[in-house]
Amino acid sequence: MRRLTPALPFLLGSVAGYLADARFADPRRGHPVAVFGSAATRLERRLWRDHRPAGAAYTAACVGTVAAGAVLADRALRRAPLARAGLAAAATWTVLGGTSLTREARTIGRSLAADDLVAARERLPHLCGRDPSALDGPQIARAVVESVAENTADAVVNALTWGALAGTPGLLAFRAVNTLDAMVGHRSPRHLRFGWASARLDDLAGWPGARLTALLTVAAAPEPRTAWRVWRRDGSSHPSPNAGQAESAFAGALGVRLGGTLRYGERVEHRPVLGGELRPVTVDDIERACALSRRVGALALAVTVTGRALYSCYSWRKS
Repeated sequence: MRRLTPALPFLLGSVAGYLADARFADPRRGHPVAVFGSAATRLERRLWRDHRPAGAAYTAACVGTVAAGAVLADRALRRAPLARAGLAAAATWTVLGGTSLTREARTIGRSLAADDLVAARERLPHLCGRDPSALDGPQIARAVVESVAENTADAVVNALTWGALAGTPGLLAFRAVNTLDAMVGHRSPRHLRFGWASARLDDLAGWPGARLTALLTVAAAPEPRTAWRVWRRDGSSHPSPNAGQAESAFAGALGVRLGGTLRYGERVEHRPVLGGELRPVTVDDIERACALSRRVGALALAVTVTGRALYSCYSWRKS
């Protein structure tokens, strides 16, 4: 037990934060991520220039401030293990978004099941950035399943992974990186160059958790062989180096076909099909995707907490 003492506050905080997200989802008001987003928007107005160095400075300022603040807070509480556990719990709850993700997905699924296409279209932007105006029921269902897969990696597994790797600073810095990518990392005329650094940093930060998501999806899949086959064959065909890992594994795990043509406002993307030999997505697959996401999240918590505990024991022994 003594060997676990340095890591124990964070381990307990991680579990408590995960359970808080499972029970309460995201805070309805004053969410720290929203506060960070507002501050980042104000800073963007000051620093924006149509070139990469300005965007790199903006990314460094935003992420560096969050990481430095978390490091200072963690060090200030070094001799107060209960307070450190509380900080880790609050940070984990702040960063995780698995419960809100599945609640949004199920809300859209209920609208589709009731043949309320208008309500489903109105709700879809809460989950992803696609233009829902021309989507029919099956296309919306496919968008929901793809979003659940991708955000299981970003909002759950990657966050827990960076917490295990770098504690509370890793948790909060990852969420800052991921939030900046959503804000400025897309290929709009304004952000094509300015958002380049945020997008590339998000690709780098998302690399380990995306692969762990795929592995855990295979482990949690009803048909692990199909999930493994589709992931290994199609995971790298996606234009994103990370999103395709989770989406292809989910496609195989659920036995459905994902990918294809997508519309983001005026921009149309023709993405490779993942699991091309499988059946199209139906409304019922939304609930199956949500259940799979929850299983993957629970496995991710177990793997990351165990990994951090074992590393702590190893480090103690080496010292």
